[in-house]
Amino acid sequence: MSIRFSAKTRRGMVALTVAAGLAVGVAGCSGGGGDDKKPHSSASASKTDGSDPSAQEGQSDEPLAELRGSDGLLLQITSAQRDSGGFVTVNGTLKNDGAKSLLVPSALSGNETEIIRNGTSLGGATLIDPKGKKRYYVLRDTEGRPLTTTGFSTLKAGDSLAVFMQFPAPPANTTEVDFQLPTFPAATIKISG
Repeated sequence: MSIRFSAKTRRGMVALTVAAGLAVGVAGCSGGGGDDKKPHSSASASKTDGSDPSAQEGQSDEPLAELRGSDGLLLQITSAQRDSGGFVTVNGTLKNDGAKSLLVPSALSGNETEIIRNGTSLGGATLIDPKGKKRYYVLRDTEGRPLTTTGFSTLKAGDSLAVFMQFPAPPANTTEVDFQLPTFPAATIKISG
């Protein structure tokens, strides 16, 4: 038997083994033999019944806090929800309560270069755990973008904007934190979940 024939045979066997492995993998991921009559769904699929779900679903009508900023800017915090992944998401509404259009202050983004580089945001927000004496900053993704509402600049008189900010969660026994955002007074909010 020649070396050439032997090498061709080995390549053929490797290709056959890889093809067989892929076939077994695909069969294993297909979800079974069809005995299960229930449709498969992903965990992130949302169920709709004719109406679009709100980004702030499950929030109470009464805000946790209402903060008044400069020039008629109003921030209503509607929820602060702890999730199992170790995060706290603060939801609210930013509203222009004034009589004329308002340029949202760039100070809301904070003063960190990495956040400022990504445009106007609520990246300057912090949560303070007074018991644990610890400050929590808005989280960032791998490219330095803050995990908060971004890209807004002007609010017309009477307009409002749904906003969110995501923070690392304080310890489970911490249920109240102080919320701070530049140009707004601080407010104590209750964390649920």
